[in-house]
Amino acid sequence: MNLITKIKNWEQWPFKILYAPIAPVWAWYMIRSGSVWFFTPSNPKLTFGGMEGEPKKEMHDLLPVELCPNYFNVKPSISFQEIKEMLAHSGIQYPLIVKPEVGGQGILFRKIENEEHLKEYHSKIPVEYFIQEFIKYPVEVSLFYYRYPFEKRGAITGFLQKIPMRVTGDGIHTLEELLLMNLKAKKRIAGLKLKHGQNFNKIIPVGETYILSYAANHNRGAQFIDLSSEIDDKLIEMLDEISLGINDFFYGRYDIMCNSIEELKQRKNFMILEYNGCGAEPNHFYDTGYTLSGAWNEILKHWKILYRISSYNHKQEIPYWHLMKGIRFRHKTRKHYKIINKADKEIS
Repeated sequence: MNLITKIKNWEQWPFKILYAPIAPVWAWYMIRSGSVWFFTPSNPKLTFGGMEGEPKKEMHDLLPVELCPNYFNVKPSISFQEIKEMLAHSGIQYPLIVKPEVGGQGILFRKIENEEHLKEYHSKIPVEYFIQEFIKYPVEVSLFYYRYPFEKRGAITGFLQKIPMRVTGDGIHTLEELLLMNLKAKKRIAGLKLKHGQNFNKIIPVGETYILSYAANHNRGAQFIDLSSEIDDKLIEMLDEISLGINDFFYGRYDIMCNSIEELKQRKNFMILEYNGCGAEPNHFYDTGYTLSGAWNEILKHWKILYRISSYNHKQEIPYWHLMKGIRFRHKTRKHYKIINKADKEIS
């Protein structure tokens, strides 16, 4: 019965297993384009089209400054005293957010409450990272957006509210017991013990929310709420204006913090946390009632859009990456991800 349950619960399948049955379609786009890296012209100003391994500073440097959180980059080799001086100069205060300059999926993403915690993080992280102000807006959303380069108007194919993994206290059970009663948290108990083990025996008061991860990613146990009914011209026009201003954001996902959906539509009280390029998953099929076949259809629909955008840009003399350039880049990126994944298991 346990095996049957795992098969039915396809949303929790490893990425490679979920995508394996439709991989031949991706291979067909490689053949049709004549390039293994057919997707690289999709977002010309992002390294590798934003598939993976792109520095976050690329995205931040392209987006309007007033729409992004205040941040600065940190090399792991600098002294903590230098970081304190950079913090003072930036005006960023605790709590704050840290995450690797090249990363994703919530790896090494932490909310830092105080100087001692930041000092510990800095002493252990092996790669360049950046410090970002903590945005206190209550709602985090994802909007999957694309625009064909030959059109002025784009489209939003998915709109989600993302709720980071959390448990609510009942005044009876300890944090560890609450985690074991939570389906998503239970599967991540080892990693959660590293970050929250000091509170495992603590009884969480009635009604108190205990946040387990501030990274609102599917693989970090976040809950997604479908907001597709809220997609309208106001939202599309807003993303069109931002993307057209950059001129080269054609396919990807905007992650945004806002005060409310209505104020977001009015372009008030919101911040763009990230723009994820062609490597962004159309994650609106998670937790929102899709069947497995429906999820595959949604992925294939987006791959077709990605291929059309990339092919058109290529015809406008934006080159595909050469085979060996892509191979070397992926090798470097894979090595980097091994390093940060290892560090993620060791840094609280």
